[in-house]
Amino acid sequence: MGHPHHNLLGEPPATLLPADPGAEALADGVDPAEVAAAHPTSRAAWAALADGALADGETIQAYAYARTGYHRGLDALRRNGWKGHGPVPWSHEPNRGFLRCVTVLAAAAERIGEVDEQERCTELLRDCDPSLTG
Repeated sequence: MGHPHHNLLGEPPATLLPADPGAEALADGVDPAEVAAAHPTSRAAWAALADGALADGETIQAYAYARTGYHRGLDALRRNGWKGHGPVPWSHEPNRGFLRCVTVLAAAAERIGEVDEQERCTELLRDCDPSLTG
């Protein structure tokens, strides 16, 4: 009978983003703000900024950085064939900046009481890679 959640139309193939334009600079220890300024489409740079702000208790800054990276990630995903749903696996390193931004956006939204946003982000993460939401 098959898996109880099997989509009869078939799940779309996983979307694998190309290399992030700022990842190498971040790996070399360049400040994330410098990387974001030099590579404004770098999902990893926005994720690093968002992670840092959230860790420092700067919720609004984290929210803004994460939202920027989220939108940069959506643009990249759509350019690479994503139709708004389907796998965006964490195991593919270039996808991680986007997924980290969605994670921080959910956390920051929760902190400011924006429940709808938090729930949308959590659902998106579940759709992209179920291993991210436990």
